[in-house]
Amino acid sequence: MDVRASQGVKGRERRKSESRPGVSTLRPPPPPGRVLAAGYGALIAMDGYKGFLGLLVSSLLVGFLSVIFTLIWVLHYREGLGWDGTALEFNWHPVLMVTGFVFIQGIAIIVYRLPWTWKCSKLLMKSIHAGLHTVAAILVIIALVSVFDFHNALSIPNMYSLHSWVGLTVVILYILQLLLGIFIFLLPWAPLSLRAFVMPMHVYSGLLIFGTVIAAVLMGVTEKLFFALNSSGYSKFPPEGVFTNTLGLLIVLYGALIFWIVTRPQWQRPKEPNSVLLQPNGGGQEGAGGLTVNFSNVDTPDSKLNHEASAKKRNFTADEVGQRSTM
Repeated sequence: MDVRASQGVKGRERRKSESRPGVSTLRPPPPPGRVLAAGYGALIAMDGYKGFLGLLVSSLLVGFLSVIFTLIWVLHYREGLGWDGTALEFNWHPVLMVTGFVFIQGIAIIVYRLPWTWKCSKLLMKSIHAGLHTVAAILVIIALVSVFDFHNALSIPNMYSLHSWVGLTVVILYILQLLLGIFIFLLPWAPLSLRAFVMPMHVYSGLLIFGTVIAAVLMGVTEKLFFALNSSGYSKFPPEGVFTNTLGLLIVLYGALIFWIVTRPQWQRPKEPNSVLLQPNGGGQEGAGGLTVNFSNVDTPDSKLNHEASAKKRNFTADEVGQRSTM
């Protein structure tokens, strides 16, 4: 009787403590297909982790293979690389464009989706995001210099084809996007209302630029093949034409994988705590166009945030120990 009474008292105390606010209870293990990543001092689950990992590895392999195919194309079929005003200098153009404007830009777009980075500070991730885009922009500028230098050396007119029009336009938009992103989101100068207003346009324009880049690259590859093989030779399925068409398919596949990864809502970086939902029109939390902004720590140093998180964790642990000591 004493044992059963003691167990009944302990059961009532346990239920009572579980109903008290602030007392932690054991969490069930995540279902299959989810992974827990440390983020913002807590365990955050990513839905469909295995699917995300498979797509991530596939996209990186396809993107890297696109770069390798481009190098094989210019080294094996187009006589190599150089910087002497000849076609060898022009060959830097497709290599740097595919490497920087396609492959590196795609990685920069999905870097926020990596669950292993959720424990990193937002400032660090912004810096990595901007750094990758900066590297891509530098490679793109060198690629433009190579093609203009080649045209001028051989007295070939510039900017007459649709590929050149679309390509130069998207390069200008890309550099503007990069500069605005640095000054508005990376540097702590812009007010929160401006960030909230610009963020939807920043996301949309980034994806639009990436898609337009892929279209411009495909136009450039086709244009180069027509010049190198002429229309009659290209229509006979020469090995170079087949190989380069395969390169184009790889670039399209890489773009499709990047778009799929970045548009899945379940793979978004988790929202920071103590955040509210801002909309450009000043509305409330309803609507899909809102932007999560953390008023409490958007300009707070990471060291202070980590100190506050540690203090909260210590207080929580002390409260939990106090509750358990009464049981």
